[in-house]
Amino acid sequence: MRIANPRTVVVWTLVTLVGAAGWTVLALSRDEEVSAAWMVAAALGTYAIAYRFYAKFIAYKVLKADRTRATPAERLNNGIDFHPTDRRVLLGHHFAAIAGAGPLVGPVLAAQMGYLPGTIWIIAGVVFAGAVQDMVVLFFSTRRDGRSLGQMAREEIGPFGGAAALLAAFAIMIILLGVLALVIVNALAQSPWGTFSIGMTIPIALLMGFYLRVLRPGRVAEVSLIGVALLLLALVAGRWVAESSWAETFTLAPSTLVVWLVAYGFIASILPVWMLLAPRDYLSTFMKIGTIVLLALGVVITLPTLKMDAVTDFASRGDGPVFAGSLFPFAFITIACGALSGFHALISSGTTPKMIQKETQIRMIGYGSMLMESSVAVMALIAASIIDPGLYFAMNAPAGVIGTTVENASQVVGSWGYQISPQDLAQAAKSVEESTLLSRTGGAPTLAVGVSEIFSQVTGGGLKAFWYHFAIMFEALFILTALDAGTRVGRFMLQDMLGNVYRPFRNVSWKPGLLITSALVCGLWGYFLWVGVHEPLGGINQLFPIFGISNQLLAAVALAVCTTLLVKSGRLKWAWITGVPLAWDAAVTLTASWQKVFSSDPKVGFFKQRQVFQDAIDRGEVLPPAKTMDDMHTVVTNSTVDGVLSAILALLIVVVVVDAARVCVRHVRRPALSSLSEAPYVESRIVAPAGLFPTKEEKEEARDAVGTETRV
Repeated sequence: MRIANPRTVVVWTLVTLVGAAGWTVLALSRDEEVSAAWMVAAALGTYAIAYRFYAKFIAYKVLKADRTRATPAERLNNGIDFHPTDRRVLLGHHFAAIAGAGPLVGPVLAAQMGYLPGTIWIIAGVVFAGAVQDMVVLFFSTRRDGRSLGQMAREEIGPFGGAAALLAAFAIMIILLGVLALVIVNALAQSPWGTFSIGMTIPIALLMGFYLRVLRPGRVAEVSLIGVALLLLALVAGRWVAESSWAETFTLAPSTLVVWLVAYGFIASILPVWMLLAPRDYLSTFMKIGTIVLLALGVVITLPTLKMDAVTDFASRGDGPVFAGSLFPFAFITIACGALSGFHALISSGTTPKMIQKETQIRMIGYGSMLMESSVAVMALIAASIIDPGLYFAMNAPAGVIGTTVENASQVVGSWGYQISPQDLAQAAKSVEESTLLSRTGGAPTLAVGVSEIFSQVTGGGLKAFWYHFAIMFEALFILTALDAGTRVGRFMLQDMLGNVYRPFRNVSWKPGLLITSALVCGLWGYFLWVGVHEPLGGINQLFPIFGISNQLLAAVALAVCTTLLVKSGRLKWAWITGVPLAWDAAVTLTASWQKVFSSDPKVGFFKQRQVFQDAIDRGEVLPPAKTMDDMHTVVTNSTVDGVLSAILALLIVVVVVDAARVCVRHVRRPALSSLSEAPYVESRIVAPAGLFPTKEEKEEARDAVGTETRV
C-alpha cells in the first residue's frame, strides 16, 4: 500500500482549506460585500481535488485504462482522421473544440438569478457530471475504434434505442452548429480587427501543422513558441488593420461571413487532421487559456466586489427579463457548457478518440479539458457579477421591455430594484466607445464589459475600450474553434448513420463518403445560418430557443450510453458514477421540455405563445418582438416548430433512456445474452506520458525506448 509523504499531505491539506474557505464565504455572506477572489478560490480548490482523486479513481479503478493497449490512432493510423497526436497538442485541440459559446454566454445569462446558484452548478456539475461524461465517453469510444456516440448507442443498446439516439444526436448537432455559427457572424460582422486576427490563425495553423509533420517532427515546444509569437503579432496587427486603409477590406457583411464560414467548415472537415484542425485548435488554446489565466490574476490583484445579489428574486419568481423560468430547471439548462454539455460527448466520440496516443491520457484530456472549460464559465460569471446590476439588466433585457432610451431603461430597471441613472448608462457606453449598451442581449457584450472592467483596473482606465473590443474578438475566436471540430464530428456521425445502409461509409476516411457527408453537414447548418442572417425571426433564429434544452438532452443520451456500457462491461457496482448524473440531467431537461411545451405562461410555453400571437393576429394587433403582421405569422410558425421539436426530441431521449434501462436489466438477469462491440486487444508500441508532465517512471521508459520508432 502506497503511503503519501508528509509534503504531499501538507500541500493537499492547504488546497482543501483554500477551497473550503472560498465555499464558506460564498455560502454564508449575506447583505455584505464579497470579493470575487473567493469564487476563484472555491473553484480552483475543488478542481484540484477532483482531478487528483476522483478523476484518477475513475480512470484507473473503474475504467482500468491500459497503457499497454494500442489506441485507434496507433492501429488505424492513416494520416487523415486517425493520427497519433502529441498529448499537449491534443489537449489543446480537445479543449478548443469543446469550449464554444456555452461557457462564455450561459453563465452571463444565468447571473440574473444571482451568482451563487450558477457557481454551485458550474463547479459541482463539472466535477460529478460534465467531466465524468467527457472522460467516460472518450474511453469507450477509444475502445471502439473511435465510434460516434450515436453509433455506440446503436451497437450497445440496440437498433430501436440506437436509431433514436442517432437521429436525436445528429439533429441536435446541426442546431448547435448553426447557433455557434450565428454567434460568430454577429461578433465579426463589421469588425475588421476580429476578422483579420481570426483569419490569420488559419495560415499560422497550417505552418504549425507542416512544421510538426515535415520540418521538425515532435518539436512541440519549438512550434508552440513560433505559433504564440505569430498569434500575438496577428492580434496586434488586427488593431493596426482596423485603423488603416485596409479596414474596409476586412469589414465583412453578415452574408459574406456566412459564405466564408461554410467554406472554412467544409475545408477543415476534409483536410488531414494534423494539417489544420489540431494545430489551429492548439494555437487557439494559448489565447483562450492565457486570457482566462490573466483574468483570474486580475481578479486576485484588483479584488473586485460581487455586486450582483447571491440569489435574486427572479430565481423564485421565474419572470426574469433575461429569460423566463424559475431556478429549477432553467438555470441548469442555461448554464450548459462549463458544467455538463452533450456537445462535448460528440467531440469525445469524434475527433479525439481517433488521435489519442494512450488510454492513460483520457484523464488529462477528457476530465482535465472539462475542468479548464469550467474555469472559463466561472470567470464569465464573475465578469457578469462584478458590474453594476442595473447595467447588467439594462444590457440583457430586450428593447421591448426597457425601451430604447437611457431614461426609460433607467426607470424600468429601477422598478426591479436595481438603481442606475441615465447618465451612468450613457457613460458606460461611452467608456467602451459604443453608441449604446442598451439591450445588447446574448451575453457576449456583458462579458466583454466585465472583462474590460477587470483588465482596465490593472492597466489603467484609459484602455477600457481596447479591452472591451479585445474581449469581443476573443469570444469569436473561442467559438470558431468549436465550429470546425463540430463540423468534422457531424461528418463522422453522418458517415456512421449512412454506413448502416451502405458499408463503405463506415470507413470515415473513404474519400467519396468524406466529401459527400462534409458537404451535406455544411449545407444543413449553412442553410439555417443563411436564412437566420437574412430573416431576424427565421432560420437558425427559429431554433435558437431550443438550443439549451437540446444540448442537455444530448447529454442524457451520452450518460445513458455510458451507464449501459459500464453495466455490460462488468462494472455494475460503478454504474452510479454516470447513473446519478443521468438521473439528474433527465429530471432537469425533461421538466424543462414539459414546461416549454405545455406551460400556460406565454413567456415560457411555446404553444401558449403561439396561441397568444394567433389571437392577436385574429384581432389585427402586432405584439413585440414582431414589427409587422408578417412577423406575427413568423412568430406563430416558430413557436409551433419549437414546441413540436421540443416534444419530439424529449420523446426520443425517453426512448433511449428506457431502452438503455431495459438492456441493463436484461444484462443483470442474463449476462450471456449481452455482447460488446469492443475492438480486440493489440499491444501498443508507442511510449508516451499519461499527463502533461512525465513521471520519473515514464522518463525511464522513454529513455529505454531511445532509438526506436515508437518513442513519442
